[in-house]
Amino acid sequence: MPVNFIGYIGFNNTSEIHAGTRSRALDTQYVRDALDVQEKGGFDRVLIPFGSNSPESQIVAAYGAALTMRLGFLVAHRPGFTQPTLAARQLATLDQLSRGRVAVHIITGGADSEMARDGDVGTTKAERYARSDEYLDILRQEWTARTPFDHDGKFYHIRQAFSSLHPQNLPVFFGGTSPEAIEVAGRHADVYATWGESLDATRDVVTRVRAAAARHGRRIGFSLSLRPVIADTEAVAWKRAAEIEEQVRANREAEGLPITGHRPPNDGSLRLLETAKRNRQDTRLWTGVAALTGAAGNSTGLVGTPEQVAESLLDYYRLGIDNFLIRGFEPLEDARRYGEQLIPLVRERVAALDAQPERQAG
Repeated sequence: MPVNFIGYIGFNNTSEIHAGTRSRALDTQYVRDALDVQEKGGFDRVLIPFGSNSPESQIVAAYGAALTMRLGFLVAHRPGFTQPTLAARQLATLDQLSRGRVAVHIITGGADSEMARDGDVGTTKAERYARSDEYLDILRQEWTARTPFDHDGKFYHIRQAFSSLHPQNLPVFFGGTSPEAIEVAGRHADVYATWGESLDATRDVVTRVRAAAARHGRRIGFSLSLRPVIADTEAVAWKRAAEIEEQVRANREAEGLPITGHRPPNDGSLRLLETAKRNRQDTRLWTGVAALTGAAGNSTGLVGTPEQVAESLLDYYRLGIDNFLIRGFEPLEDARRYGEQLIPLVRERVAALDAQPERQAG
């Protein structure tokens, strides 16, 4: 089973440690630099995020595909704002123009305030997952149908839909840890995406998602998101992690944002916040930033030397994680470091593990 690395194009060279930079303004020079660094660094894909205040992910992916030869793109996409037939054709067009380098990450949306900014007011989380389920049914049909089709559902009514183009290779990523989310993932996802939790918690979610997929006669891959902090020595790496925590704390205090006690709106963040009750788990899983931000998004990391972090990633690989989404707090510099020091090590160790007779027999 190969291992894949997914990087990140966050629109500008900033993160939680940079004061006064919560805007997602588009810095085109950064985008070009990030594409170059991650393509040269051996990343397989880069995630283009979606948000109600962000540049449009599909357009950024199209721009990136025109500037690269090998790098793939994981396009975050939120159902409910584009008709699924149109979205299917947009994504299939991207797939063909990029020569099969596009995947889509379906972001259903857990926060009511985030949804309302794009005009989705009054829907419940359960309704949004039901809508995503129907949306993906139509998306798949538009990608595969050889004759026009009709659809009558709760959210969409379509007559004689048909697309003249079909994707070559367009995997669907899907996340969420609520029962509704896992059921939709089991029905539709090629890859289930989750955040970096402890090994025990990750084993639990892998088991649940595999069971959901098996109920539909499917097998599924897994992606884990982490923020590695690597340095020449373990002590220096943990010192850097502590500095990152303090900078995030200072920035949030300066902006009047809560430090503790805030409750995130989605199950994935709630689950991650439980993990963050302890600053360190499993030797080098670090949850300091997750605790400070209410587990807002990808906010846990692995801390240590490249060799130590590679070994920890191998532990997750043994659980069935075959995609690692890694990004740093200094986006460009950390991506360069991962490409030089971490990704080759992990690939080497995965190849050695997979070559063992018991793995091949399994």
